[in-house]
Amino acid sequence: MTNPLDAQVDALQRATRDLLAVAMRSVDEVTELSLPQMRMLFALHDHGTVPSGALAHILEVSGSSVTRLADRLCAGGYVERAHSPENRSLVLLSLTDAGSGAIEAVLRRRDEEFREALAHLEPEQREQLAAGLGALREHLSATSLSRAVVA
Repeated sequence: MTNPLDAQVDALQRATRDLLAVAMRSVDEVTELSLPQMRMLFALHDHGTVPSGALAHILEVSGSSVTRLADRLCAGGYVERAHSPENRSLVLLSLTDAGSGAIEAVLRRRDEEFREALAHLEPEQREQLAAGLGALREHLSATSLSRAVVA
């Protein structure tokens, strides 16, 4: 006899792939940025102006990876660098208007796709889905399993 939890985990695995496809597609359709670049923009969107070392920790990548990503995003006008007034050796990164615009465009595209998909569900199914995903996210956040930023 199959364990019901196995089927539920399998459904979550499939949904994760589908949601990741939506995330990747939304980035590809409305920007010319890579997924790692969008991850950095989302991290800056979520955390505001942060030191590059802290951003490396948030993204769970090396400092040199943040530097390379920041170089490209600064050149494209999506991110700006500044030195901390308290410590000139500390490099701060923040979103520009273009970076915020890229985030907004990606989120609008995802919103459209999710609304279209949700329209195929009954209202009760949508409510159950939202409640279940909310509870799952709360647990994952509490256990630090979802700390990595995903575009």
